[in-house]
Amino acid sequence: MAGGMWGQSQAQRVPVGALTLTALAEGIRSSQGERLGPYPMGLQPEPGLDCEADPGSAAAILRASDEPCSLPAPEGPHQAPQSSWEDGALADLALYTADCLEDTGFVGTQATALTLSSTLEARGEWLEDQVHALVRGLLAQVPSLAEGRPRRAALRVLSTLALEHARDVVGALLRYSLPQDRVVADLWRSLSRNQRVNGQVLVQLLWVLKGVAGPQLEAMAATRALGEMLSVSGCVGAIRGFYPHLLLVLVTQLHQLARDACCPDTPKVWALSHQGPPHSRASCTVEALKALLTGDGSRMVVTCMEQAGGWRKLAGAHTHLEGVLLLASALVAHADHHLRGLFADLLPQLRCTDDTQRLTAMAFFTGLLQSRPTAGLLREEVILERLRAWQSDPEPATRWLGLLGLGHMALSRKKVRHRSTLLPTLLGALGDGDTRLVSAALGALRRLLLRPRPPVRLLTAELGPRLLPLLDDARDAVRASAVGLLGTLVRRGCGGLRVGLRGPLRKLVLQSLVPLLLRLHDPSQEAAESSEWTLARCDQALRWGLLEEMVTVAHYDSPEALSRICCCLVQWYPSHVPSFLSQTQGYLRSPQDPLRRAAAMLIGFLVHHMSPSHANQVLLDSLLEDLGQLQSDLQPAVVAVAQVSAQQVELAACEPASPQGPRLPCLGQECTCPARPPPVYTDSPFRPRSLKCRWDCSGPG
Repeated sequence: MAGGMWGQSQAQRVPVGALTLTALAEGIRSSQGERLGPYPMGLQPEPGLDCEADPGSAAAILRASDEPCSLPAPEGPHQAPQSSWEDGALADLALYTADCLEDTGFVGTQATALTLSSTLEARGEWLEDQVHALVRGLLAQVPSLAEGRPRRAALRVLSTLALEHARDVVGALLRYSLPQDRVVADLWRSLSRNQRVNGQVLVQLLWVLKGVAGPQLEAMAATRALGEMLSVSGCVGAIRGFYPHLLLVLVTQLHQLARDACCPDTPKVWALSHQGPPHSRASCTVEALKALLTGDGSRMVVTCMEQAGGWRKLAGAHTHLEGVLLLASALVAHADHHLRGLFADLLPQLRCTDDTQRLTAMAFFTGLLQSRPTAGLLREEVILERLRAWQSDPEPATRWLGLLGLGHMALSRKKVRHRSTLLPTLLGALGDGDTRLVSAALGALRRLLLRPRPPVRLLTAELGPRLLPLLDDARDAVRASAVGLLGTLVRRGCGGLRVGLRGPLRKLVLQSLVPLLLRLHDPSQEAAESSEWTLARCDQALRWGLLEEMVTVAHYDSPEALSRICCCLVQWYPSHVPSFLSQTQGYLRSPQDPLRRAAAMLIGFLVHHMSPSHANQVLLDSLLEDLGQLQSDLQPAVVAVAQVSAQQVELAACEPASPQGPRLPCLGQECTCPARPPPVYTDSPFRPRSLKCRWDCSGPG
């Protein structure tokens, strides 16, 4: 092997316990045929060694020489430079130390570490340069060593040196960690397995990651080294004291990398030429995070993140905060033993001037509020005041996180007295133009309704004027969330509906009935399903008994089922018929073809079942005009429905009004149909005809 002048016989001939580093250096130089020189000041041979009697066994400590050492350079990615005699001598010294460590125990290792450190310091040169030279020697010698005890002993040399010089060893190894090969990975893992060294090395790597002004290549090398060390079983125990801090640093680093990737002026992280595809710094950081969580026994957190696409979101510039929220939720559910430490570490960063650190800390703060014990570390008033202050921030992401935090606070039973603080903030956010803010506010209001004894009456009065416009919002997510919130409000307040038929919630339901029926044909599947669910809640609360008809309209677009619904609504709520028609008329100008067709059909059935006394002539003329314009629609299915509905309006306008009006049936009784011929509509081309087609239950083929 390299440095083979120290054969196995030599290693066996000299016992480790009786050997000093001075004698080691003497043996190396004598075997190389060097001329012996005087000892440096402060280092003399041990008394038991007679150097003058045996020149071949007495030697001086390593010192500079003008002639380079003829050390053979092994093949591989790390070519040991032969620029000076010191590098070659240190390489041989490392190899001989490995031979000695092969047969020594813990005491011998400690002694070797001490003497090795003393020898390097006594050379009178920069210690960092000597450590780098020794690491280069190890990188050159390790590939030529056989697997098993010889290689393990050589790797222990690095651990012994790191006991006293962890910073220098880490700095030296980082220089050779890009691109990283098996030898470098073995060296990092050997440091990780040593329980006396791994904690110091991990701290040094953490400081490299935190160095904002440091070079990006060094940070990437440190990230890869961190992943290698954390992949060793039992290494996570060495970072118990700063586990939350390291987790926060890695997640913040992903945020910074995502932002840098969007900036065209940012230099590329990978600037070295090498064979094979490069590993991005973001992927290295994700792997280090996985190793950190897995080594701590939080494998379920990693699984949850993978299933929810959390790792991809963490590395995205526009989805990083969503990824942080997913990670916080997974930690709350499966790794709550670190929540208190993480919560304490992120509090100072909430006021950080750096955007990436502050927003990442805010996202963690918001997500950890789902844990009541963790949120209990601060007074409720302090948390609410902080979340409300975020609403005045010009950054939309900050306001969004604040609304999510208020939603988590709304789930706690202890926050009832803070209703006056939550409601104005949440209701005010409903008029924001940012989709995420409106969705977060709607979600927080829904959580408020899920509490025991929710403020249904207060929410109905305050929410009604703001909720109705959102049912027809152009944003699919907002529209679906608003419809779902209405259904939750009806479900939680269904007891009051049977008591006060003129209550505000009953009025809100009737005002929302037309949008809900038409949104069954919404192109957004989420909005359509939300409308179906809310209509079912309304049917249950008001005891209509029309659930079967509503489900049939939702899944089969059945004109017969819609006719029965209109017949009952007209006879149960005759005073609301003009309002129903006026609301439906507005959808005739919808940009969505299915909604225009559904609105024209709904007008036809409402007019067919109503009494002429329910609507005035002005309204009927307006309906005729809009239906006439719709007959020039580009969609043939819409034109056909508009023609049939226009005929119903014309018949109703010509029929004289009854002086006494119709007899009103009770809820649940069979509704009577007028003598006029019913409208007949063709099948809709826009929606699947059955659940089997809609959910594709038939399988492939």
